[in-house]
Amino acid sequence: MKLIQVRKGQFVYFQNELHKVYSIKPLARQSVQMIRIKDMEQVAGKAEEITFCKPKHLDSFLFLGTRYTLREDAVAEEGGYILITKPDPDYMDHYTLNEFEKIESVDGPNVLTTRQNTVKFREFLTMMQGQEEGSNDISYLDKSKVTEEQLQEDEQLEERIREQNAVRPSIGDVYLNLDNQGTAMVVALEGEFVTLGTGEKLNYKDLYKSDNWSFFYNINDGEFL
Repeated sequence: MKLIQVRKGQFVYFQNELHKVYSIKPLARQSVQMIRIKDMEQVAGKAEEITFCKPKHLDSFLFLGTRYTLREDAVAEEGGYILITKPDPDYMDHYTLNEFEKIESVDGPNVLTTRQNTVKFREFLTMMQGQEEGSNDISYLDKSKVTEEQLQEDEQLEERIREQNAVRPSIGDVYLNLDNQGTAMVVALEGEFVTLGTGEKLNYKDLYKSDNWSFFYNINDGEFL
């Protein structure tokens, strides 16, 4: 159904694909800010352009290129994901409707997430990897409008996202200049562009493929290559 009032966290269809609303800007021409769930691409639209979707048990969709099925009867496991569909956070917790949370540990039926939220079993659906038998694919509002080319791109999406994450640098990463053996740190990230401490600004994909710059040190794992 079409939405008259849009709320942060709602699952919606925009341009036939499943999205999640992350912000409302009432004064903007395109007031609804969304992320496309399959690849987390950010888009903006109007309330009259979107259709409401309420995720439920046995619904299936792509999340970051990987297919998941929602289960209300599955045991959550460490390292897996949950979708918070009935948020009732304690005062020390910080989560809202339809947030994706990664599980750090399991305490009986409840879970502790990597964001240090304790989520009660009645608040979430467990995301089981794969499309399970009897599940309902909600990735698209009208599957008849999806081209074969789009379906093929969806199949390759997980690998593409993995490759992008592998080559995308972080602020503080250090690169070695193969021409003069000097080093430079990544000091800024803006979209697909990286600014090095030397002042050079490069597309991160070009930096990854560069003949004169080589990845040297990763600030996240603290290991030299």
